Amino acid sequence: MKLVLITKPTFFVEEDKIITALFEEGLDNLHLYKPGSSPMYAERLLSLLPEDYYRKITVHDHYYLKSEYHLAGIHLDEMDMPLPDGYRGRFSRTCTDLDLLKIAKKKAEYVFLKYIFHSQSEPDADSTFTADQLKEASRKGLIDRHVYALGGMNLENVKFAKDLGFGGVVICGDLWNRFDIHNQQDYRELISHFEKLRKAVG
Repeated sequence: MKLVLITKPTFFVEEDKIITALFEEGLDNLHLYKPGSSPMYAERLLSLLPEDYYRKITVHDHYYLKSEYHLAGIHLDEMDMPLPDGYRGRFSRTCTDLDLLKIAKKKAEYVFLKYIFHSQSEPDADSTFTADQLKEASRKGLIDRHVYALGGMNLENVKFAKDLGFGGVVICGDLWNRFDIHNQQDYRELISHFEKLRKAVG
């Protein structure tokens, strides 16, 4: 089972140090998600990270960064969002509807199935699936190793996602909520929690 980490939607001072430390601890799939931000800030963050880790980063915006920094791929945040003209590289996609999951999986390397649980990073993003709906989707083979669980994923519910057959879990708030970007500089608790998540995912 894969472990994917999405960045906080805003940039902050210690971010490059924390991301580098996470890569050093074994992170191998980071999604750079900074909606509405200037590409200049994304370039600055990337320039502060060791180049060896670029191949483990996927961008959600400013898709030119993929080729400029030799990143892993791009991510499409909407089901109806087309690939950029002429794009030939790896891509992933977000899906919020079980009925569209089969379509979403075509050609995409993997799909984030969003709103599994109540989000810890988006207060208004509630779960839209019942456990029975997810079990039925799993039974039908809709949920498989190409589908990753997104939305409220944490250390406590990783096993639930694993039992349903998800190929990965996408973590955001469960990790970033352990570091106060305004008042903290010590991020050891965050790194320690990441290690626990890695073990749980197995």
